[in-house]
Amino acid sequence: MVTGLIIAGPALRRRYPAAWWLLVCFPVACVRISRTWRPLMAGCGLAVSRKAALTVVSGLVGNGAPPPQPRVPRRGTVRPTAGGFWFVVRLLPGQIPQDFAKAAPAFAETWLVHAVRVTAWKPGFIRISASAADPLNEPRLPATRSGDRLLSVAVGVLETGARWVIDLRQIPHWLIVGATRSGKSTLINALVAGLAPQPVALVGIDCKGGMELSLYGPRLSALATNRTQAVTLLSALVSLTQERMAICRAAHVRNVWGLPEEKRPVPVVVIVDELAELFLIANRTEKDEAHAAGTALIRLAQLGAALGVFLIVAGQRVGSDLGPGVTALRAQLGGRVCHRVADPGTAEMALGDLNPDALKAAQAIRPDQAGTAVLASGDGWERARSHLISETDAESTAAAYAHLTPYLTELHDPVSDFGSAKGTGATAVLERLDRDDDV
Repeated sequence: MVTGLIIAGPALRRRYPAAWWLLVCFPVACVRISRTWRPLMAGCGLAVSRKAALTVVSGLVGNGAPPPQPRVPRRGTVRPTAGGFWFVVRLLPGQIPQDFAKAAPAFAETWLVHAVRVTAWKPGFIRISASAADPLNEPRLPATRSGDRLLSVAVGVLETGARWVIDLRQIPHWLIVGATRSGKSTLINALVAGLAPQPVALVGIDCKGGMELSLYGPRLSALATNRTQAVTLLSALVSLTQERMAICRAAHVRNVWGLPEEKRPVPVVVIVDELAELFLIANRTEKDEAHAAGTALIRLAQLGAALGVFLIVAGQRVGSDLGPGVTALRAQLGGRVCHRVADPGTAEMALGDLNPDALKAAQAIRPDQAGTAVLASGDGWERARSHLISETDAESTAAAYAHLTPYLTELHDPVSDFGSAKGTGATAVLERLDRDDDV
C-alpha cells in the first residue's frame, strides 16, 4: 500500500491537491510541529528560563538531576485549512506578537512550508497560520466572479488560499497602484467583469484618451477621456451626492441603504484610471483644472460611501510630488492594492501609512510575478493575486451586460453630454465625447 501510494502520489497530488494535503501532508506536518515546538521556541529566543533559585533547589534535591526545562508558550490544537494549517498560541508574560512575527521565517524553514503568518488573536494570544505551498502560483478561477452580495466581487485568491473578495459595502474606496505589466489593468478587468452583471452604474474617467476604459464602453453610464471632461463629470457626481443627501434627509435616514429598496438610488462605481493625469500641470489653466478635479474626488470620497458612490482609483505612479491633493485623497481611500511598482515613493504612498510590513512585502514583488499584489486596509494586510481576465474577456462581458447599463440623468446636461453607453459601442461613446469637445 505504501509503495502504491509513493508511485501514485504525484498524480494524486496534482489532481486532488486538497485531499492529498488533508490525508497525507497535514498529519506529517502535525508530527513535525509537535517534535520541533520546544527546541524551536528555545532557538528563536521565545522560551523563558525558570527562576534561578528553583534551578538550584532542583539540582540539590534531585541529586544531580537535570534542571527544569525552560517554559515555552502553550499552543492549541493544529487545525487544517485547504492548503495549510493554523493554531493559537498563548503568550508568556512579557511577550508580544511582534516577537513571534520576527521568527516567522524560522518557523517556515523548520516546518518545511511556504510561508508562516503571525497575527494577534486576542489579548495574550496569537494566531499562527501557514500555507504549505504558494497558492498565488496558479490561482483557480471561482465558479462565479460575483461575491455573496451587491457590490461584492471575487477577483482572485489570497495567500491563505481563500477567495480575494473586494466588497465595496465594507471598504467603499480603493487605491490600486502598479507599474506597466504588473497586473493593475487585469485587476480592473476582473472588477468590471464582476460588477457588470450587478444592478450598478459604472462611470469611467480615463484621461489617456479613453484607451483603457473605452473597452467597457457598452456598460459605462458615462465616460470622460480628458481632464476637462473629468472635471465636469466629477462636478456632476458631487451634485448627484448632494441630491441623494437631500433624499436621505427628507426620509430621516443616515444613508441610502436605509431607504426602501424601491426608492433606493442605483449605486455608482467610479473608476479612475491613471490618477497622475488628473494632477499633472503645465500652466495656470491646468493648475485650476487639477485643483478642481482633486477637490471633487476628495468630496466624493468623504460623502460617497453613505450615498452609494464608490471610488476605484488606479495609477502607475502616485506620489506626494503630484501635490497635496493626492495625499488628502489617499487618506480617504481605505482599501489599498499595491502591485510591483517602479518607484518606492508609490509603494510608500499606497501602504506606508497602514503597515510597514505590507510595504516591505510589496517591494519584494518580482517582475515575473504579474498579478501578485499586497492589499491592505485598517484590518491588516495580505498577499494576493488576481485572476487573469484579458481585455477581450472584459470587453465581451461589458457588451453582454450592456442592457443593464442605467441612464443617470444627473450626469447629463444639454451642454456637455458624456453619453450613456447603453446600447452603444465604445467607438460611439468616444465620438460623442469628441463632438462635445468641438462644441
